Amino acid sequence: MNRANELIGAAMEALAREDQAAFDSAAAFLADRDDADRALVEALTRAISGLWRDGWQPADVVRIAARRLSDWHGRVAADLIAWELRGYAPATVDERWRDQLARLEAAVWWKGGYLAARQARDGAGAGRLVTVSGVLELLGLLTGLPRLESLIPPPGAARRAVRARPRGVSEKTFARVRALLAKAESTTYEAEAETFTSAAQSLMAKYSIDAAMLDAQPGGDEAPSGIRVGIDAPYEQPKAVLLNLVAEANRCRVIWSKELGFATVLGFAADLSWVEMLFTSLLVQAQTALVNSGTKKHGGGRSRNKQFRQSFLSAFASRIGERLAEATAGAVAQESASRGTDLVPVLAAREQEVEQAVERMFPNLVSHRMRASWDQEGWVAGRTAADQASLGTRDR
Repeated sequence: MNRANELIGAAMEALAREDQAAFDSAAAFLADRDDADRALVEALTRAISGLWRDGWQPADVVRIAARRLSDWHGRVAADLIAWELRGYAPATVDERWRDQLARLEAAVWWKGGYLAARQARDGAGAGRLVTVSGVLELLGLLTGLPRLESLIPPPGAARRAVRARPRGVSEKTFARVRALLAKAESTTYEAEAETFTSAAQSLMAKYSIDAAMLDAQPGGDEAPSGIRVGIDAPYEQPKAVLLNLVAEANRCRVIWSKELGFATVLGFAADLSWVEMLFTSLLVQAQTALVNSGTKKHGGGRSRNKQFRQSFLSAFASRIGERLAEATAGAVAQESASRGTDLVPVLAAREQEVEQAVERMFPNLVSHRMRASWDQEGWVAGRTAADQASLGTRDR
């Protein structure tokens, strides 16, 4: 076992030096050892435990593994996350942790040694050396990741008193919202999409304001929290801008970690849930509009798809932001009138709490100007698509 650990250490040093020959040599010697499976699983389990203490969550780890290495490494990460989490009492693991495992379909599906089981599942061509090398690459990545801001209690530290969702918002309501958005994305008729998304927007707007009013009463104790939303290539910049504009309209703040492939969104729970769902839905609608726009070329025949699509998505985000800002102002006025009370001070106080949370968690936050390529046709088409996108802003 000591020799196996020495070989793992040698492989990690070779990765750090970018010495492929030394890495291949250490991996080959390790693959010939019977104790390689146990040593590698134990090393990765320790690395994963350390990541929880550094603010990482299961979805973050799988995302970074797939982004920087491959989808295969992401699947291995999910497997070993499920293995590591078996060591905690269920009462000490936040429900949001369990939700992420379910979405990742992470489970301990193997019996006996993991390397052999992984190799068998991968099928022909997946030799033992290939599997060992891949697991070593994953270990090298996970041991070099930076510390993140802690958004939820790590495994072993959670208490059942932690609420996963705000008062007044039931799972049944979230299920209805998700179903409505799914219908809006799948229909080919704009009128139907508008109807479905309008109903979803109306539901979430109502519950968001209800949550704010409940929390403003004596005994209200909900505090801002955070989620991480993946920002995938290509065209990450306009996607991040779209997420930011959706968040701003719903009294949330976005901090984009470009190199890590995600954005942190801070706000109150009902607003965070809606921001994530609406952002995902708008991406689907934008992608559909992009596909329908066809291939674009310069006069000489050279493709200009990249510039067109970058401009399209930038314009789409810009126009969506305008529509959401207008809708939010109208919603507050309408709800204030129907309730006979001015909601502006209540909502402004919640926005201030979110700003204070940003300052606490990101004291060294830096802003940078974004630059993008320009295509006039893409910009016009993007704004047109945004005007046709389903937001459900009339009811709000």
